[in-house]
Parts: sequence; C-alpha cells; structure tokens
Amino acid sequence: MSNLTTKRSIQPGEIDAAVAARAVRRIKDYLMRHPDQQAIEVGGEVGDEDPLIVPRDAVAMLAYILTEAADGRGISIIPSHAELTTQQAADMLNVSRPYLIKLLESGKIDFRTVGTHRRVTAQALMEYKRHDGLKRRAAADELAGLSQELDLP
Repeated sequence: MSNLTTKRSIQPGEIDAAVAARAVRRIKDYLMRHPDQQAIEVGGEVGDEDPLIVPRDAVAMLAYILTEAADGRGISIIPSHAELTTQQAADMLNVSRPYLIKLLESGKIDFRTVGTHRRVTAQALMEYKRHDGLKRRAAADELAGLSQELDLP
C-alpha cells in the first residue's frame, strides 16, 4: 500500500510551513465565500480531467491539518474506533499510565479487556477529554464568580 493511503501522522517540519499557510488561507477563503456548499469541487490539474469532489467536513479537517503544519506542529489522525493501549491512551491525556488505569477502573473511561490487557477506543478517550474539559471550565467559572463576590483582585 502506498504512503498516500497509510500515512496517519506528520512530524513537525515535514511540511513547508509557507506552502501550508498559503493553502489554508485559500481553503478558508473558499469555505467562507461558499458557506452552504457541502461538496467542494477541486478542479483537475491536467487537461479536461473531472474535478475531485470532497465533502466540506473533510476540507475543513484538511484546513486544520494545514494550520497546524503552518505553525510548525505535527499532527496525527486516529480513527474514532481505533483501540489504544493504556500507555498510548495515557500519553494522549498527558497522564501517567497508573493514573489512567485508575480512571478506567473507576468507570470514568470505557474500555474493554483483551486477554489481560485493557484497550481504550479513541472515541471513549475523546469523550472523557470533552467531559473533563467541561467540568474544568465549570470549576473555573465558579472560582471566578466567587472571586467577584468576595471582590478579590
């Protein structure tokens, strides 16, 4: 299988940042000018070749990838159904593996057991991150409200 269908990550600096920045500007400009267009036609580069039709959400994701590349950051694409080891999941959350296992065992993140090994889907991990982020924002808002009530600087 070629690299075109198997490449799922880009390391920082692998893509020319200036080229990526120009491309993302053009994509965002096009999407803003055509807000209701759900299928984007990409014109053929050779002769009278039929245009490539790409779903809007995929074009928006490409813009995000190019934005990250333009800023010199790497990016990885992980399908939501992909199963991760506990170490991979811990790395994605930027926590220790023992802490992640406590989250799994407490029921905060869904997982399944394969033999003696735990597996976490990327989707379950992202759901936990979203839920945890909402709880953190609510706590920060509550602290800000208390600070204002107490007239603290």
